[in-house]
Amino acid sequence: MGLNSTIITDFAEQMGLNGVSKTYFAAFVSFIAVFLLLKIFKYLIVNKLKHLTKKTRTSLDDLAIRVVQNIGGFFYLIVPVYIATRFIELNSALDKGLYYVLLISVTYYAINSAIIVVDHLAKRISEKTKEKDKEADTSVVELLGNLTKGAVWGIAIVLILSNMGYNVSALLAGLGIGGIAIAFALQNVLSDIFASFSIYFDKPFKVGDFIIVGNDMGVVKKIGIKTTRIESLWGQEIVISNNELTSTRINNYKKMHKRRVQFPFGVTYDTPVAKLKKINKIVRDIFPKIKDADLDRVHFKAFGPSSLDYEVVYYVKTGDYNKYMDIQEEINLALKTEFEKEKIEFAFPTQTIYLNKQ
Repeated sequence: MGLNSTIITDFAEQMGLNGVSKTYFAAFVSFIAVFLLLKIFKYLIVNKLKHLTKKTRTSLDDLAIRVVQNIGGFFYLIVPVYIATRFIELNSALDKGLYYVLLISVTYYAINSAIIVVDHLAKRISEKTKEKDKEADTSVVELLGNLTKGAVWGIAIVLILSNMGYNVSALLAGLGIGGIAIAFALQNVLSDIFASFSIYFDKPFKVGDFIIVGNDMGVVKKIGIKTTRIESLWGQEIVISNNELTSTRINNYKKMHKRRVQFPFGVTYDTPVAKLKKINKIVRDIFPKIKDADLDRVHFKAFGPSSLDYEVVYYVKTGDYNKYMDIQEEINLALKTEFEKEKIEFAFPTQTIYLNKQ
């Protein structure tokens, strides 16, 4: 007899049962007792948690309810059956088969409970990420969740096989060799996937940022598991592998809080010195009227091939490219207006040819 219960057997003897009858009676009573205890335990736990749910704002009690409710009716049947059969002498094959059924069912419900927890955590992380940034891509979180669930299933299968008497060491060795072969075959894909993890956790850029990668530039539209998609200024979609993005230099203009702008202009050589001196003041008087722009310096820089060259340096109080272009346009129009008032002409490329008569 695998499991003996003195109370049950004594009660059977008092009822006048003995031998086989006593054994089956003990098995039946233990089945009913364990079945009812499990059901009562589930009922009390769920009701207690539901009562707590009304008083707390945390989602942990809701998670616990889902885990308990996830345990199916077969679990509440196989456990009492297995315990009840400990009172009965079964042949080895049947006893072993019943043990395997119990092992697989308990493992199955344990895995399902673990998956519920993983899904809950992944959902919470995604929600918090979305709260901080509505355009954030959470595909990496989903991938990590799926990988975790796959690992849980893998560990569970190995444990089941080990308890069933299989040589899991040889199996793991084979899987290790196969895993290495697969890793070599998919090394480019895997490098992109690991790069996506790096992008997610390090956050060198996010959806909506304007970035420059090599000769390509545009707004980040989607950060995927293998690639990142950028919409260029010309409208086409640029697809770049994540591995390339983590192994090259990226200019992220969305994170620039202050932009330094340097632009030149030239006036004609026949501009009088008096008006050349006025240009500096004209430029300085323009900037106080322009919002979000601070002048750094303006200089008569050089004698160009066909113009007298000036250089202006100023700062824009934003990293927004469109805002910067709006400000530059406003400066250009103001310069043009003031130069027309002062009759100062902008230079354009010219060439003078001198002919020497012999």
